[in-house]
Amino acid sequence: MLDSIKKMFSGEANEPLNTTGKPDISREKSAELYAKAKTYFPGGVNSPVRAFKSVYGTPLFIQKGDGSHIWDADGNEFIDFCCSWGPLILGHNNTKVREKVTEVMQNGMSFGAPTALENELAELILKNNKLIEKLRFVSSGTEAVMSAIRLARGYTKRDKILKFEGCYHGHVDALLVKAGSGLVTFGETSSAGVPKSFADETIVVSLNDKEALTKAFEEFKDQIAAIIIEPIPANNGLLLQEKEYLQFLRDVCTQNGTLLIFDEVISGFRVGFEGASGHYGIKPDIITYGKIIGGGMPVGAYGASATIMGNISPDGAVYQAGTLSGNPVAMAAGIAQLSELLRMGFYRDLNNKTEEFRESVQRFATARNYKFKVFGIGSIFWFAFTDKEYIRKAEDIDAASMEKFKKFHRELINRGIYLGPSGYEVGFISSAHTKIDLEKTKRAIFDSLDLVFNGK
Repeated sequence: MLDSIKKMFSGEANEPLNTTGKPDISREKSAELYAKAKTYFPGGVNSPVRAFKSVYGTPLFIQKGDGSHIWDADGNEFIDFCCSWGPLILGHNNTKVREKVTEVMQNGMSFGAPTALENELAELILKNNKLIEKLRFVSSGTEAVMSAIRLARGYTKRDKILKFEGCYHGHVDALLVKAGSGLVTFGETSSAGVPKSFADETIVVSLNDKEALTKAFEEFKDQIAAIIIEPIPANNGLLLQEKEYLQFLRDVCTQNGTLLIFDEVISGFRVGFEGASGHYGIKPDIITYGKIIGGGMPVGAYGASATIMGNISPDGAVYQAGTLSGNPVAMAAGIAQLSELLRMGFYRDLNNKTEEFRESVQRFATARNYKFKVFGIGSIFWFAFTDKEYIRKAEDIDAASMEKFKKFHRELINRGIYLGPSGYEVGFISSAHTKIDLEKTKRAIFDSLDLVFNGK
């Protein structure tokens, strides 16, 4: 995973542009802001993918968002399919979310003490999610994963964690590791600053490889505290797994006294209110969630059975704390957003809309014999320049195909369509995307694909 990220960021941002497509949008103000930002922040950004290193041009500095649209500092308007990397399932600046946040902010923005809003959001989640009995709010998906790992180790009294190549779980030291050269290997650190001793507690295997998983449990019997996986891997392409494989993981964990952690920071509340766990009908031991439960505000959570969660302080010996956990403004945004998601037919309508969009684009590409696939689940999609019917492993992604995505991204930006600035990133559709938005986007995609494959 981290190797692919490093490849994404290794290019130069200002390579000469092909002038056969639409004229390039003005980025003058964004470029000025980026130049200034580079004097303040490493690489000019506060999160690496924002640097636009794997696509053309300097980063776009976003000024506002409303519904399905965003505007940059130069006044360019885009239909947005990044949706703040997924959590804006209702679109930008949703009226009900904004009004609830504004109402709560009148009383203050942070207390470092309990509020009734925490109870309200927790009840909303737990009453409509049979997979967890108790949860703990934190401030990010990374923090949720870090806490879930610690909980699994504390509960099982074991130290080793098993993860999969191609799944990303935030910048947690123990999980910033990549696979070595064997079928089953200890992780190798993939970031400076991560001690080798941390990586030595992490076993890394390939996705969709039962033999490797079985061998890992033979080699490290009674040592593995947890398997952690994105049940819908969506940080390094969309590596959709078969239900049968996820059930295999569940069975292996049960047989070996190992906890199964589903990292649902992206899939949770996206493909359905119960996320991928509910979609596949598989109950993990711990689930982690991200910013979607806070309407896009900095929020995360992890949940499990009451028995497992009883090990968290102050009830148990596993320490985890956070001054801003359960922040009232974030709780308010989450209450407003999740209430909308519970409306009858919300997910049916959103997922049907996304499916029609994906199928339309795929029909066009297939009719043109373009080496291009649209993978998707729920309201998540991924454009891949491949002729493979499915991609289930990170190593099956053709790195050379990212050059085509680079051109594709530029053409879409010039036509007012905003995707995440990397061919390894997925896209999202929100309830705010209208038929007009999607028809305009399809036309832009068709034109852009013609240019990518035909150069005219």
